Amino acid sequence: MARILSVDYGRKRTGIAVTDPLQIIANGLVTVSTHELFDFLKGYIEKEDVERIIIGEPRRMNGEMSENWTRVEQFINRWRKNMPQVPIETYDERFTSVLAHRAMIDVGLKKKERQNKALVDEISATIILQSYLESKRI
Repeated sequence: MARILSVDYGRKRTGIAVTDPLQIIANGLVTVSTHELFDFLKGYIEKEDVERIIIGEPRRMNGEMSENWTRVEQFINRWRKNMPQVPIETYDERFTSVLAHRAMIDVGLKKKERQNKALVDEISATIILQSYLESKRI
């Protein structure tokens, strides 16, 4: 089996998570500058077998798309045009930042460590991916 990547797309930074080759568990991979995201993913896929990419779908609490959707949609369109061999799909990312902060508290990270936005983005990508995996197992 191939890995699945997930992306928590942000205006400045983007968190990335990846599954193990058996697609059992999601692990945080890295946080990259958003303007480097396309090249990072392309390079990663050249080295690792990746089945698909899951990108967080930014929705507000009322279900409407957030202001970040336009940027996410542009990235998706660019990916599909240039890398059609690796499918990309969206997955609801509501509450992932809240869950990421809660996870950081639960593991005992100090307040200063919890303010590390790159870490929050990476954990959020992991939560998106783990939620996606669990939804496919049901």
